[in-house]
Amino acid sequence: MEDDKGNQNFAPPQNGGFLTPNIFTLTIPQIDGGSNLSIKIRWYQKIVYSNGLFSLNVPFNFPDFVNPAGKKIPKREKIRINLDAVTGGELLCKTISHPMKQVSRHAGSTAFLYESDVLSWSKVDFSFSYAVSSSHMTGGVVLESASGHDLDQREMFYMYLSPGDIQCEKVFKKEIIFIIDISGSMLGKLIEDTKYAVLAALSKLNRDDSFNIIAFNGETYLFSKSMELASEDAVKRATEWINLNFVAGGGTNISRPLNTAIEMLSNAENSVPIIFLVTDGTVEDERQICAMVKNRMINGESICPRIYTFGIGLFCNHYFLRTLAMFGRGQYDSAMDVDSIEPRMLSLFDKASSLILANIKVDSLDNLGELEVYPTRIPDLSSEGPLILSGRYRGNFPKTLKVEGILADFSNFVVDMKIQNAKDMPVQRVSARDQIHHLTAQAWFLENKQLEQKVAKLSLQTGFISEYTRMVLLETDHIKKVKESAGTKASEKSNGQFEAPVQGQRMILLPHLGIGFGNLTATAENTPPGYESKLPEVPEIFKAATNCCETLCSYCCCMCCIQCCARLNNQCATALTQLCIGLGCFGCISCCSEVCCSGNEG
Repeated sequence: MEDDKGNQNFAPPQNGGFLTPNIFTLTIPQIDGGSNLSIKIRWYQKIVYSNGLFSLNVPFNFPDFVNPAGKKIPKREKIRINLDAVTGGELLCKTISHPMKQVSRHAGSTAFLYESDVLSWSKVDFSFSYAVSSSHMTGGVVLESASGHDLDQREMFYMYLSPGDIQCEKVFKKEIIFIIDISGSMLGKLIEDTKYAVLAALSKLNRDDSFNIIAFNGETYLFSKSMELASEDAVKRATEWINLNFVAGGGTNISRPLNTAIEMLSNAENSVPIIFLVTDGTVEDERQICAMVKNRMINGESICPRIYTFGIGLFCNHYFLRTLAMFGRGQYDSAMDVDSIEPRMLSLFDKASSLILANIKVDSLDNLGELEVYPTRIPDLSSEGPLILSGRYRGNFPKTLKVEGILADFSNFVVDMKIQNAKDMPVQRVSARDQIHHLTAQAWFLENKQLEQKVAKLSLQTGFISEYTRMVLLETDHIKKVKESAGTKASEKSNGQFEAPVQGQRMILLPHLGIGFGNLTATAENTPPGYESKLPEVPEIFKAATNCCETLCSYCCCMCCIQCCARLNNQCATALTQLCIGLGCFGCISCCSEVCCSGNEG
């Protein structure tokens, strides 16, 4: 973004970007009628792990109105899944939404294929789940050398540690404090869904666990002056207290309740102390809070309080929450849309409440040069998912590697890691998004411009969005004309980056796709998350198709019409589309008749 300021070859931002956290829109520049339009979309998403199953869910539901009206086109669907269990365990397929056929199977790997001509596109999302059988913790390291065009010529590694089939009695006993934001911006569905998630989390605690609750806005409200055992009576009293005190109002002060929680957990014994922070706002002293937590965690107890953070909406600083969780050896998650608050918060709580290996250390890496590990402070291993580390180094990676930690009975545990070179696994692309997030959090905390440039270069090289880069549309047809007229050749670099556009070429900037670093003004004004959601402009084709009935609809604005239509089901939307097309055709016939009559009179 810094390099392209003032570049005249870039058109201003067009319609596009995230309409909601789950809907990406893109306005294609005007093309000639009758053109064939081909669209290829590539994205990366994490596989979800829950209850011992790895699950992949891909949007694959196409409404009827995506089929061109009045024209029959061949429809062919194809899905291919390649699985490789790098842990070496046996792959067990559990559920598949589409009729797939196994096309290959080898030790630790398998492939499935679905390919079919269809009358109409799929009406269900593609889902696939599988398990990797293992009765104990396993782990390994995948190594990959930097390619010739890589901006960073250090070697890469991707390290994983899987929990295996761990029984519930091997989980650490917990002392957990919930710190919940009840400021004015949490009004309505936000505070209600947060309340239900906390109540559900309390019901999942074991009888020997202990808990407390701190609600905060500008003030701090404690459920109890000391930790409470999670007995049936204590949970009942906590439920009553939550219903009475979870009332949205006031400002936001995170520092005071966080300090209170750390003090309360400073004397925890024979358990893992956990702080579970939920907020939707930004505060001015975030860097000071992170520095305080960093100092206390480094100089603190053998098992210092773990900090799990959960951000709601775009007005909170997600990089602050990510940094806080990293220093606290916990994890971070978020809900960008209101409807996902409860399930995502409970998913994060399940990870926090099912720790099976703590104080993890990796042996034998000290001899490597220029070593970087993401995240820099290793979180604990949970039975609710594998632990992933990645990084860069110079030198020879050790032939053997051990990972050490503490089990729930506080005995020492060692895992021998399996080391292998990457074959079909693109290590850089698999780890790039997490590295961009961790580096951006570091750049924010340290206010370091060099780290910002590092993030930007990694973003350009891998194609993942960042806070310091922008996505563009490149007019390739326009470039072709420029090449022919100017006799020049615009080349694409081997790493996928386009050179600066030559005179006459045009790139169309998309709106910034980053989540930003919080909004102090919105927090101070208690603006609810999502208040500034933007809707796309009415496409020209809809305007043209509805010109014939604009008198009939003169009492209803276009945006109201779009908001109304967004709530229609597919069948009703299809019927209305056909009606508009029919009315549009009548309009065209009418215009054509007027032109013909005019010609005859002449």
